[in-house]
Amino acid sequence: MQTTKVGIREFREKLADYLESKTPVAITRHGSTIGIYVPTKPKPSHAGLEALRVAGERMQELIAAAGTSEDEIMAGFKKARRERRIRKG
Repeated sequence: MQTTKVGIREFREKLADYLESKTPVAITRHGSTIGIYVPTKPKPSHAGLEALRVAGERMQELIAAAGTSEDEIMAGFKKARRERRIRKG
């Protein structure tokens, strides 16, 4: 895979563009490479987004069938996290 070579200032100025790119970027300072950005996540596919939507709908059905709400689930989650932190601390 081909690598794009850019100076650190250009990398900072166009960061959003490079983050969306699929091409690795060699970042240079005064002509020397100081780092390499390698993109790892492609944009989600239509099929992936559809699967996520279906999973969300199924989760809503399960929550309703359990007779609870998202707020109650989140409260339980937060309580469990607090208790876990206390045990660790």
